[in-house]
Amino acid sequence: MAEGETESPGPTKCGPYISWVTSRSVNLLIRGVVLFLIGVFLALVLNLLQIQRNVTLFPPDVITSIFSSAWWVPPCCGTASAVIGLLYPCIDRHLGEPHKFKREWSSVMRCVAVFVGINHASAKVDFDNNIQLSLTLAALSIGLWWTFDRSRSGFGLGVGIAFLATMVTQLLVYNGVYQYTSPDFLYVRSWLPCIFFAGGITMGNIGRQLALYECKVIAEKSHQE
Repeated sequence: MAEGETESPGPTKCGPYISWVTSRSVNLLIRGVVLFLIGVFLALVLNLLQIQRNVTLFPPDVITSIFSSAWWVPPCCGTASAVIGLLYPCIDRHLGEPHKFKREWSSVMRCVAVFVGINHASAKVDFDNNIQLSLTLAALSIGLWWTFDRSRSGFGLGVGIAFLATMVTQLLVYNGVYQYTSPDFLYVRSWLPCIFFAGGITMGNIGRQLALYECKVIAEKSHQE
């Protein structure tokens, strides 16, 4: 090489820590988007069932979509689903108790099917009174947790989600955003916390499974490097 000429630097490579952080950030974003879309889809389907049976009533001027759902319901449910689905595996890591019970997609799909069935029962099955329906849905929701989760963190988060979601719903109904027919628990139906509990467990299982898939992908990339 002639004097005065300098060797052009080659392409810079990110260090292993930077690559790991970037990979985790991208995967976290992807998981959040997937959970959001799943939450939007479930909100459209399940809210349609409630409206068809006149369980929930929206003012006529806000029913603008072809799914007969208020426009703000799917985005709110999608956002909540993303937060819940990302929170469950985060809590598992923080507690040092990775969830290993029935960690396969077939189990997750069965959990989703049972959750849809519980919501469908709340709209379709007729009981003599709301107390019988509430007790039945409570038993089904706890059965869903026992069948597909069985973790203390999952149960605790499910109860917390049910409490917070019920309080928010009470405030929405109180302010006239929408209403429930035949409310028996202040402004809502007494079985509503059971639906929120089952929904939290379901989205938590989906979030855990997505996190497990992310760990496998990162491990494979690290092995290849």
